[in-house]
Amino acid sequence: MADEAKRFGFVAILGAPNAGKSTLVNLLVGSKVSIVSRKVQTTRMRIRGVAIEGASQIVFVDTPGIFAPKRKLDEAMVDAAWAGAADADLVAVLVDAPAVAAEPNGLAAKDTARIVEGLNKADREAILVLNKVDAIQREKLLPLADALNKQGKFSDTFMVSAQTGSGTKVLLKHLATHVPAGEWAYPEEQAADIPLRLLAAEITRERIYDRLHQELPYASTVVTDQWTQKKDGSVRIDQTIFVERESQKPIVLGKGGAMVKLLGEQARKALEEMLGHRVHLFLHVKVGNWSEDPRHLREIGLEPAQPKKAAKKTNKR
Repeated sequence: MADEAKRFGFVAILGAPNAGKSTLVNLLVGSKVSIVSRKVQTTRMRIRGVAIEGASQIVFVDTPGIFAPKRKLDEAMVDAAWAGAADADLVAVLVDAPAVAAEPNGLAAKDTARIVEGLNKADREAILVLNKVDAIQREKLLPLADALNKQGKFSDTFMVSAQTGSGTKVLLKHLATHVPAGEWAYPEEQAADIPLRLLAAEITRERIYDRLHQELPYASTVVTDQWTQKKDGSVRIDQTIFVERESQKPIVLGKGGAMVKLLGEQARKALEEMLGHRVHLFLHVKVGNWSEDPRHLREIGLEPAQPKKAAKKTNKR
């Protein structure tokens, strides 16, 4: 590497919900930096994963999925995604190839078209990445790639499977040679640029989604309230699980507190694996309209969307 000129840059991964952005970022980074769930719209904030390929250090920005927003949370997530694209050196649009090919007028296709349209308006060139190619007939891939290239301004097209890793090495090498020349910004061993308090909350939220994905659809978030380093090297972490209605609180608690205890045990083990030392995790469950509360949105790393300014009225004479 001493003979090669160093490169450093940011690559934003845009895509519709459930396109596989978090799975791809985790694979390219080689470490779990973003939570993965069977539920769409799992990622709520911009999460940065740091990868090294040859003489290049690449910071992947895993953005929330871009979709038609309905709540303040949705608006903040979509704004975070577009901000991630605006700040990046390169933009990759990840497409759920089987979903778009199967339903050209479905949600995945419409959300993808919304992303392409937004990039076109910004006159932003991007890289097209067709994902989940292991789950689609090969003869459908080229027509899909051709149709998308006609819609948007794409410099290159890649076909990958974030699940199996197929095609991802070629994509990584391409990105490594196209980020700008420059010194690395992170230590070689650092895999993520996200505060530990936020990452810890994300890990607990992942366990909630995994266990309660049917009973608790999008009605919860996790906030790390306290992070206390103890003398023996362990850490005490206090977190609050927020749900939106009183009826949802017993779902998280479970009979006799069994469910929240199970969630705590699973999250604690994952945190200990991540941190490399003992963790004492304490979970509390509260009810609150967190998805519409600007304070809570900021606590999970999102900037509340600014209200649209009303048009000025003019007096007719």
